[in-house]
Amino acid sequence: MVDLKDKVAGVQEYTAESIQVLEGLEAVRRRPGMYIGSTDQRGLHHLVYEIVDNAVDEALAGYCNRIVVTLREDGSVQVEDNGRGIPVETHPVTGKSALETVMTTLHAGAKFGNGAYKVAGGLHGVGASVVNFLSQWFRVEVRRNGRLYRQEFRQGRPTGTVQDLGTAEGTGTTVAFLPDPEVFGKADYDFATLAERFREVAYLVPGLEITLADLRTGEERTFYFEGGVASMVAHYNRTRQPLHPVLSLSRTVEGVQVDCALQYTDEVSEAIFTFANCIPTPEGGTHLTGLRSALTRVLNDYARKQKLLKDDQPNLQGEDVREWLTAVLAVRLLNPQFEGQTKTKLGNPEVKGIVDSVVGEALAIYLEDHPAEASRIVGKCLTAARAREAARRAREMVLRKNALDGTSLPGKLADCSERDPALCELFIVEGESAGGSAKMGRDRRFQAILPLKGKILNVEKARPDKVLSHEEIRALVSALGVGMGEDINLSKLRYHRIIIMTDADVDGSHIRTLLLTFFFRNMRPLITNGHLYIAQPPLYRIQVGKQVEYAYTEAQKDAILKRLDKGKGVVIQRYKGLGEMNPEQLWETTLNPATRSILQVTLEDARRADELFTILMGDQVEPRKTFIFAYARQVRNLDV
Repeated sequence: MVDLKDKVAGVQEYTAESIQVLEGLEAVRRRPGMYIGSTDQRGLHHLVYEIVDNAVDEALAGYCNRIVVTLREDGSVQVEDNGRGIPVETHPVTGKSALETVMTTLHAGAKFGNGAYKVAGGLHGVGASVVNFLSQWFRVEVRRNGRLYRQEFRQGRPTGTVQDLGTAEGTGTTVAFLPDPEVFGKADYDFATLAERFREVAYLVPGLEITLADLRTGEERTFYFEGGVASMVAHYNRTRQPLHPVLSLSRTVEGVQVDCALQYTDEVSEAIFTFANCIPTPEGGTHLTGLRSALTRVLNDYARKQKLLKDDQPNLQGEDVREWLTAVLAVRLLNPQFEGQTKTKLGNPEVKGIVDSVVGEALAIYLEDHPAEASRIVGKCLTAARAREAARRAREMVLRKNALDGTSLPGKLADCSERDPALCELFIVEGESAGGSAKMGRDRRFQAILPLKGKILNVEKARPDKVLSHEEIRALVSALGVGMGEDINLSKLRYHRIIIMTDADVDGSHIRTLLLTFFFRNMRPLITNGHLYIAQPPLYRIQVGKQVEYAYTEAQKDAILKRLDKGKGVVIQRYKGLGEMNPEQLWETTLNPATRSILQVTLEDARRADELFTILMGDQVEPRKTFIFAYARQVRNLDV
């Protein structure tokens, strides 16, 4: 028997001294992802949101009606509000100013039920201090009691005490900070993403004006709405054809305020957006559960009562009553229980019943008072139910066929020999010609090739049963092995990297967009779990003598030509399609993990993505034309 001590000989002894205790500043800087989710662009945006959320809390309390967010050329951000201003008096426990206490102590704030805020989004009391800890420099100016105060920090540590700078008009707080390059690298904010978030906040807090100014580009947007969540639904549905006017409600029950607006349209796309104390909750929570429960119960009751649902028909399911729906649900409550500091899911159990009751009562009254609209809504739900049943039968038929064939893989798939999905790649290739080159050029050990014939179905305009009956989509679903829709099971995924590889021309871009639409609508977990990628084949092959280089953009081509000695004679080959590359070239440029460049498809803003897919791939022509006119000048590598 081997002594365990002998096996770990040479390993550092594990004692009480081995335990590290990280607190406050050190804990945040060592593990920033625990507090802001990540240190990429999403994390940068989260820093801005945390400071803006504090200003929004002042607005929710009724003390602020204007917020100005400024993105500066040096990567710093300034957030100014006209709220009450952070207190600067000495804190009775810490002995420091309240301002310094809030900015340097985790879980220090006025949002823990002491009456300063009735409702708040920044309930953990760590937002401002975390932003401070992760900033190279951080500055706060407070206008309060007729005076102007300032305190500055570097990497979370105060450079001095609060300074009284003299008299000042009005009240409010101005926070400016530069995200630390040691943590985030170069600050690269996306104006459109920030603007969309602030648009939502302005809808959720009627009467609050939010301005976003980007000094890097000169772009500026101001948001101000008085229609609340009803205006928000109307905004989301501006590219859809509604079946009825927006139904909205606002009620407070047991200290929980529920604001909800919903509207059914002719688009086959569920779009429900939820918020708690103005914080987006993309993972839903108890408020979303209550909404779904109310919709299913009330619509089934109404359909039975009006004999629209026959006695021998089963009840409508949740997915049936939500398939054509756009809804916004916002709740405000004193002590929200978010899951995690990034606040993506609400956990308060009491909220489910309150939302269920409030929404259910309002929807039942609306259906009774508007029979024509109610009939159209239930008709759409019944259509969804029939399509769901047809899709189920189609899936079963596919499964039975595969069982009879003795295989669940499509014949056109050139599979790999590796059986560990984490090591396997599937290339979805445009056309048989490119598929042939890819099959010969790949590494057969871990790379599989699935060539597609022509353009797949535009799923944005198709029912689920029609989607499943499409031959190329069936081949793709069979190859991946996870199913689709609500039945998707990622544990059965056969390839952990799914790479879309299309030609670098207009048709290739269209095919790529059709595939992205399919994955977003029917296999979204593949995107959210980081399995979907886009290959980057080169546009040019440039040769001088025996020297060969590849250019992936026009700018790269120009740079290469400028660097090469043109006196030797430059041969430039423009690749219009993947099929023009021989297997060796395809391997070297696009398939070889050591030399290729691929883009990972991510989903930062599901609401914006949903809106874009509706605009680009939906039935309405005018919104698509407007989009094309707005962004045509930004198109690159257009080859008509």
